[in-house]
Amino acid sequence: MSQELWSAVDSYITTLLVPQDNALDAAIQASEAAGLPPIGVSPNLGKLLQILALVQGAHNILEIGTLGGYSTIWLARALPPGGRLVTLEADAKHLEVARANIAGAGLADVVELRLGLASDTLPQLAAENRGPFDLIFIDADKPGYPDYFRWALKLSRRGSLIIADNVVRNGAVVDPTSGDPRVQGIRRFNELLSAESRVSATAIQTLGSKGYDGFAIVLVTAEL
Repeated sequence: MSQELWSAVDSYITTLLVPQDNALDAAIQASEAAGLPPIGVSPNLGKLLQILALVQGAHNILEIGTLGGYSTIWLARALPPGGRLVTLEADAKHLEVARANIAGAGLADVVELRLGLASDTLPQLAAENRGPFDLIFIDADKPGYPDYFRWALKLSRRGSLIIADNVVRNGAVVDPTSGDPRVQGIRRFNELLSAESRVSATAIQTLGSKGYDGFAIVLVTAEL
């Protein structure tokens, strides 16, 4: 098993099951041209997010971590007429790239972009009574995951779905002595999931073009 093989399988799956899309391809190209880090979701994970949003029947979606807007486009396309997506991004350059990509996909009227640290914008959403959200996707700085999860719960309802990306960290998540704050952030997040009686959660390991990682899926099972 090797990264070359994982990437080849991803390419095979994407070619068969994720049709070429001009707006999504343009979003990737624009993000690369702007020098954004290549840490967005893969095409097959993007489509999985869209399928989960469709299964959920999501009308109101929150995304924590916009980057270039690639995953935002996938999620926003799952919304029914009148649906809305709010996406939070701390980096002004990233947000402007995402804004152009989202507009290019014809979704400017569906997506609300907010600039600022999520530790500031999440309380603002709560104060504005913007929840509950039907689906929340967390894909931002890993040390912040525990706080983002706590806020996600506050902005959820019974039946809400919370998805968190990058929870395996190339297997480093099993090391309690890791000095990497990203690993320790994910470990604390996973421990919160384990202790939280109001949710049912699992995590899936993934191998693919983005390497060895995984994502968590959390269903809110109690009234909040």
